[in-house]
Amino acid sequence: MMKCWELRGCYDDEEMNSRCPHNIPGEPCPADCHFAACFRPTHVVCSDFAKLLNPERDFDAAAKEICRFCEFFLERGPATSQRTAGEAARQGNPNRFLL
Repeated sequence: MMKCWELRGCYDDEEMNSRCPHNIPGEPCPADCHFAACFRPTHVVCSDFAKLLNPERDFDAAAKEICRFCEFFLERGPATSQRTAGEAARQGNPNRFLL
């Protein structure tokens, strides 16, 4: 069963998914994309820095950036230790926050 954080914002429309300018392989849907907004009752923006900065959480598992600061994902999402053998981290900027 697919978890909500594994779905891209344009997932439900194959035509939209094929032409979405944000559909860059290996990159998450940007948080400011209209189609990446989450309206699930489980989506709550996290304010606990310990959860947001958890080094054990596999942030690369989230297909949308908005999931990376959702309490549901931060509490239930996969850990980096759960990656399959040979599965590499996503390329790109490893820093999620500008400090």
